[in-house]
Amino acid sequence: MAPRPVWKGQLRLSLVSIPVELYSAQSRGARPAFRQIHAPSGKPVRYERTVPGIGPVEAGDIVKGYDTGEGDYMLIEPEEVEAIKLETKKTLELVQFVDSCEIPPIYFDRPYYLVPADDLAEESYRVLRDALRQSGKAGLGQVAMRGREYLTALRPCGDGLLLETLHYPDEIREAEPFFASVEDEKADEELLDLATTLIDRKTAAFDASAYEDRYAEALKDLIETKRKSGKTPRVERGESGGRREGENVVDLMGALKESLEKDKSRGTGSKSASSGRSPKRSGKRRKAS
Repeated sequence: MAPRPVWKGQLRLSLVSIPVELYSAQSRGARPAFRQIHAPSGKPVRYERTVPGIGPVEAGDIVKGYDTGEGDYMLIEPEEVEAIKLETKKTLELVQFVDSCEIPPIYFDRPYYLVPADDLAEESYRVLRDALRQSGKAGLGQVAMRGREYLTALRPCGDGLLLETLHYPDEIREAEPFFASVEDEKADEELLDLATTLIDRKTAAFDASAYEDRYAEALKDLIETKRKSGKTPRVERGESGGRREGENVVDLMGALKESLEKDKSRGTGSKSASSGRSPKRSGKRRKAS
């Protein structure tokens, strides 16, 4: 089954817009998956939406509730949330560029492949990819999908572009409380030399294919062994209830030149394309109960 894009829209760099599609770069199909089964009937266990004292409820009766902290919930209809207008629902604008190694690893969340939506978009896409590759930069922007707005970093990956969602600062726990008990003293020189020597001997180029998920492999072996066994208990299964047309891309050379002249006239220099500051969140997300 062909993967489906999780987001479709425009990748914008100043006056240049590129129709793109976003696909998850992660695959979980390689690991064995289990279902919870009701042994007497052989039917899969389902989780129903229930209310204490009422029982199962209809999905149409469920709304979002915000805990006001005053002993009640402020009810918000799903349509009201959907009606929130954010440009980032359809446009990912690169508003700032930073050195790729400047982003602390702790901020990275999930990887996605960003690909051109059609043949007309490929030229602009390749130019941006090569520009990022040559400069060693990552482009920062924001995109709204799956009910929230994400901070993102875009950088070259093979022949294409890799988009990684980033955590916002308020989503990162402070490290100091966890390391407060670790004494801030220099390590013994002899022990340090031994450790450094061991690290040097085991240093090599990164190759993820040299590692495998041994737990997943062990599960596969267990399943295959039990499949061949005539003693393994089983139950009969019970009954249980086009790519879009691409939009015209503006003349690339003209748009890039016009964008550069526009930035020069504003005196933006190397600052963010919009305000000279790092991109900010559009607003704090409320914690839904």
